[in-house]
Amino acid sequence: MATRTRPSEPVENRLLAALPRDEYDRLLPQLQQVSFDLGEVVYEFGGHLDYVYFPTSAIVSLLYTMENGASAEMGLTGNDGVVGIALFMGGGTMPNRAVVQSAGGAVRMKARVLQDEFARGGKFQHVLLRYTQALITQISQTAVCNRLHSVEQQLCRWLLLSHDRVKADELIMTQELIADMLGVRREGVTVAAGRLQDSGAISYVRGHIKILDRKKLEAAVCECYRVVKDEFDRLLG
Repeated sequence: MATRTRPSEPVENRLLAALPRDEYDRLLPQLQQVSFDLGEVVYEFGGHLDYVYFPTSAIVSLLYTMENGASAEMGLTGNDGVVGIALFMGGGTMPNRAVVQSAGGAVRMKARVLQDEFARGGKFQHVLLRYTQALITQISQTAVCNRLHSVEQQLCRWLLLSHDRVKADELIMTQELIADMLGVRREGVTVAAGRLQDSGAISYVRGHIKILDRKKLEAAVCECYRVVKDEFDRLLG
């Protein structure tokens, strides 16, 4: 992880951008820009966090890993959220591991500062709690989707959620990492990605996924994507 200086304005994170000017100005000296590499581990299961992270251009996957090494994504966080909700929800340690699925930037804040600000109440607390409710919806819907829908539908959901959180049409992602995120075999990802490529929805070459026709992805995806998106829009604007 590379660190830089205080973030520039406007902050490209929806939670921080939603704060009133006086609250944001009070937080600004406590914020520091960082950058994440693809595949970088933000925290491990059961670990303690010294910082909370507000992604700006990075996307972070929340994964649960079984004893045999198999893993599956429970949710993802980008410029719409925060990584490390246990710090203000009272859990203390992390119930999952967080891995960077799309390299990019974030803004971090020391854990103690976050907890003190949360305890003040006000808009900052309100925004964090509403985000947590939206994240719970995403995690719940992911569980339903992984159980009931095809790998192709799951891949469409994952691509659309990721596309919503980046400014580009191209995602750098290996099939191995996608398989880990979805909790499926790599061969299943190969077949599903091939079908989407044949339809003209995406192109996939050497770990680079480019979204060519978003409407085709939206036509192929299950209802889970819309449920999650509508809830985030309702709660966070």
